[in-house]
Amino acid sequence: MSNPDELLVGIAATVESEQSTQMSLTVVSGGAVITGRLAPETVWRQRVAEVLLDSDRLGPFSGIFTAEREPDRTAGGGAPTHLHFHVARILQGTMGIPETGGMYRVAIDDVTAWTMGDFSYSDQ
Repeated sequence: MSNPDELLVGIAATVESEQSTQMSLTVVSGGAVITGRLAPETVWRQRVAEVLLDSDRLGPFSGIFTAEREPDRTAGGGAPTHLHFHVARILQGTMGIPETGGMYRVAIDDVTAWTMGDFSYSDQ
């Protein structure tokens, strides 16, 4: 979106300010449907760092996510520029990838559609 949706920016700002991980959201970005719960950027970064640190090969990258820095914000208003999903899946056909949920970062400018809540599939 060349002009980010004010509602979506407001949702992201509320998640950031209240440090909540309970907001479920589904977005379309680059043709992919991503569904899951939003997390504050600091919480998301910490979780990604923990996952990387547990890996023998990827451990050295964990420091990138724990380095002290300001959250991603626009220059003018200080509004969030990214959504940080955890326990999230990319929906493909009749399944979500990965099944257990992953960590995704999506630029708000790249979201072309969104809805409240997350989606899951059932065989019934």
